[in-house]
Amino acid sequence: MVKLAAFFGNPGIKYSQNRHNAGWLLAQSLPFYQSLSWQKKFKGLFAAYNDNYFLMPQTFMNLSGEAVFAAASFYKIKMEEIIVVHDELELPLGTISLKFGGGLGGHNGLRSMQKCFGNADCWRLRIGIGRPPEGVVYDWVLSDFSNTDLEELYPALNAGVNLLQQTFTCDPDTLLDEWKKKKISIQNIINNNDNIVVEDNISNNGSAPLRLCENKKD
Repeated sequence: MVKLAAFFGNPGIKYSQNRHNAGWLLAQSLPFYQSLSWQKKFKGLFAAYNDNYFLMPQTFMNLSGEAVFAAASFYKIKMEEIIVVHDELELPLGTISLKFGGGLGGHNGLRSMQKCFGNADCWRLRIGIGRPPEGVVYDWVLSDFSNTDLEELYPALNAGVNLLQQTFTCDPDTLLDEWKKKKISIQNIINNNDNIVVEDNISNNGSAPLRLCENKKD
């Protein structure tokens, strides 16, 4: 099970709605986010809740691993007990994916994890942002989600919140088949009765009721 969730993004208001800050947007979608007692600790904002730890590095993306390493070292948390929540260029917008380890995909936050830990073999909750239709990737990830993008993103954040909470109570390996690459939309949630969230629970803060492990689909 996961003990430490690290949400990757860049600090500062000007970055708050950037595609690169999808991890922070998911953190802010947690139903208990506002009740967490965030402290400036481990080079980030740190909080504990129900025997789990939450970290939003304040180092900027390319040094995020330093914050995760500091927290993991202090609490003696193993790599396989860490989940990094981050944006993913290689997944379409509205897609949520769970994986363990793998390549870095050019992601500076994951590169920092590898530099600090010697590898990047942790759990990853990936939030699809898609590739730019044209132009430079750097400019794309540091640009804001459009209003149309947000309509697709919010249901995905909802799903990601539920997935993240499941990793706190289940062996994440048992979730892989369902969550390798899952496209989330308001319509397919309603049509498929996916149990992630019902229509009137979809809101701009992305919060959703927890779907427990034993209720997950076969």
